[in-house]
Amino acid sequence: MKLIAIDMDGTLLSEELEISEQNLAAIRQTQEEGHVVMICSGRAKSDILQFLDRYDLNCPIGASNGSVVYVEGAVLQAAYVPKQTVFTLSDLLEKGAFPYKLYTNKGIFVPRDWKEKVIKAFEGGTSHTHSFTLEEIERITERQLKSNIIQFYDDIEELLADNIEVEKFFILTLHEQKREQLLANMQQQPGIMITASAPTNLEVMHENGHKGNGLRAMAQHFGIPLENTIAMGDNFNDVPMLQTAGFSIAMGNAEEKVKEICDAVTLSNNESGVAHALKTYVLQKTEQR
Repeated sequence: MKLIAIDMDGTLLSEELEISEQNLAAIRQTQEEGHVVMICSGRAKSDILQFLDRYDLNCPIGASNGSVVYVEGAVLQAAYVPKQTVFTLSDLLEKGAFPYKLYTNKGIFVPRDWKEKVIKAFEGGTSHTHSFTLEEIERITERQLKSNIIQFYDDIEELLADNIEVEKFFILTLHEQKREQLLANMQQQPGIMITASAPTNLEVMHENGHKGNGLRAMAQHFGIPLENTIAMGDNFNDVPMLQTAGFSIAMGNAEEKVKEICDAVTLSNNESGVAHALKTYVLQKTEQR
């Protein structure tokens, strides 16, 4: 039995945010042959479940970059950001006018002025914002704000007084110099881990809240040795998982530095690279026995 941990964005999902028929078929065959397939994503649990429900997939989950691990809907392991750290980071982000979301045990929350912050950040951005237009930014924010998994809050202390635990900060960073300064400031804060899933964001979790620990907890739960685990990903937030797994696979579209640390490279997310990897390294070996 193997445990296969698969990232979502840039890995399982195409650029159109769809799971291909090839990927679906390969995952189902992998499960039918007795292996465990987990989804380990930077997305929140509610966001991941929308995709699993849409495609009728049943998988254990590592949500918010593995900060919280779920099996059959129950929490297996959780690493929340301490409340005082949440207050410290939110003050820092408010002073810098950074748009950010809170991924929590009760869903995704954003400050009520999040859209205004996003547009202001875009207008003050530099080089790596050029792949966006203001119209695209506005369309993205409108779509996200209309999502049934996004909730608003006005005061963070009132929000956290309601038994809400923060799994992850998702921070939009559209200005390179401000991003570097923010990163330097946050790195002085003890007990947190900082990563990114794109050049235009930063993600902050508890220091133990990463995909490597998510994979490790799932392997222990199912009694699967780490040498029998496989991880697939494309970006820097996948690195702890890729380094923990017995065998690591980078997507064809992965960051070059991510490819360099992996044991193999598969096709891109738009070419059903997950299916190709499963057929090459899991299903093909099963068929040969």
